[in-house]
Amino acid sequence: MAVAAASIWESELYEHLTSHEENERRLLVDYHEAAAAAGSAAFSYLADLIMEDEIRHHRLFRELASALRSDFELRSEEPAVPRPANWGSDPERVLAVTERLLAQERLDAAELKRLAKSVEELKDVTLWPLLVRLMEMDTAKHIAVLEFVRRGTRSALK
Repeated sequence: MAVAAASIWESELYEHLTSHEENERRLLVDYHEAAAAAGSAAFSYLADLIMEDEIRHHRLFRELASALRSDFELRSEEPAVPRPANWGSDPERVLAVTERLLAQERLDAAELKRLAKSVEELKDVTLWPLLVRLMEMDTAKHIAVLEFVRRGTRSALK
């Protein structure tokens, strides 16, 4: 949707985000149908895990589009995706909590690495090694998020 106040770049990005949201919606339907038709409990289980991610992706695309639209329409309300410059009234507290959570996520990463080694021999007979790997990837994502928060709060404190 082109809005008069939007630049060409903003309009194109908005179109990309909203069309991708529709693609995510169709992908969810495809996964759901494939899981139902597969006749495989393992495939259905894994498709459900993917669908959970796709549902989150769908929400994120919708929120990105909404935030972009808020920006180019110059709305005064807080956008759906908050700006990182606002770390609240107590960025020191946010930083302290972030440091504690980051330490815990790093411990979790080490534990998952050990667990991955212990279940590796089961890779041909269970989904366990794959699930542990997925958890390792989630933990790496959590660490990336917390490192972003740490950088932002440290910058806010300068």
